[in-house]
Amino acid sequence: MGKEKRKKRKRSTSDNDSSSSSSDSSQEKKKLRKLKKKLKKERKKTEKALKRKLKDERKKLKKRRSIKSPSRSRSEDLNKTDEPPADIPLELMEKSKAMAPMTKEEWEQRQSVVRRVLDEETGRHRLIKGDGEVLEEIVSRDRHRQINKQATQADGEFFQSQTVKKRF
Repeated sequence: MGKEKRKKRKRSTSDNDSSSSSSDSSQEKKKLRKLKKKLKKERKKTEKALKRKLKDERKKLKKRRSIKSPSRSRSEDLNKTDEPPADIPLELMEKSKAMAPMTKEEWEQRQSVVRRVLDEETGRHRLIKGDGEVLEEIVSRDRHRQINKQATQADGEFFQSQTVKKRF
């Protein structure tokens, strides 16, 4: 039903002198194509080699950092400037660090930090884990009543301060 496309074969005539000159030019074109392919392959190889070197250097830096001080935060790691290898550009190193995803160890280290934060509106102290997860603190019944009293007082004070600001 459908038409099939077929390549037409060129006839080679070795009888004519003009055909020999055209075959020379076609051979030159083939040689050029081969050379271009070789160059392309060589470029790819050198790029791969550079990428491998960069990857290895990153691994070495991570190992050195983890050995020196495992409790250091990620922001300190980014601020510290280690001397990059001579064959890798500095801009490429910085860009790759910024774009790299957080490792599991870095994430776990961040999540393990629990801090107590004061909420100014309610006067409550909240436990915040890692990047912002609010944890529940288990306390006794008496302590819970105390916390609620303080929060109610702080909430009233905050409300009063807001209404005073609106008048003036």
